Amino acid sequence: MRSATGRPARWRGLATSSLLGAAGLIVLIVLWWVGTDLIATPGSFLRHFSPTSAFASLAQLVTQSDLPIHLLVSLRRILIGLGIALLIGVPVGLAVGSSRLLNAATSPAFQFLRMISPLSWMPIAVMVFGVGDRPIYFLLAFSVVWPILLSTADGVRRLEPSWLRLAASLSATRWETLRHVIVPGVLGHVLIGLRLAIGIVWIVLVPCEMLGVSAGLGYFILDTRDRLA
Repeated sequence: MRSATGRPARWRGLATSSLLGAAGLIVLIVLWWVGTDLIATPGSFLRHFSPTSAFASLAQLVTQSDLPIHLLVSLRRILIGLGIALLIGVPVGLAVGSSRLLNAATSPAFQFLRMISPLSWMPIAVMVFGVGDRPIYFLLAFSVVWPILLSTADGVRRLEPSWLRLAASLSATRWETLRHVIVPGVLGHVLIGLRLAIGIVWIVLVPCEMLGVSAGLGYFILDTRDRLA
């Protein structure tokens, strides 16, 4: 009964959140239109940046250029970069969060490395991996592994001690405790780290795709600039 009554409430909350998000975007577009089409004086250069002109240009880009192909290439690189970061960040985060000694030993190094701009690793990535997709995968994974790793470790430290004591009282093995207690308990923190990583990866992607590749949003921007398009 509890799950049956909880599902409609959950769906209503999700629908309400989606409607509020859509309403916020609509208000933003209306303010954009008011600023460029109503407040700006006639003949002003600002009117060239109105939403009507922008959406028309976007539709032209989608239908009359290779933008969809470049977008799909960039999405593939993002998925691979996020996948590598998850494969590294989640296990290391579980280990760091479970051991105080390991956390004390790695915390200064992790905090130092995560403060380095991923783009500053570009020369090293090119020297090690060459040009192409491999240095992009490295830079994307390096830029987003930290929020996933640190959020996972924080989730392990925030686990209810009673859950672990209950697992120990039931003679659960370490694998059973990890599988049935720790991983489900930190899943929310992993998703939070992944959400932060998705925001970071788009920022890093475009300059990374200027490393001698022939497709992607970064390449598309450079190419259109060189052609004055």
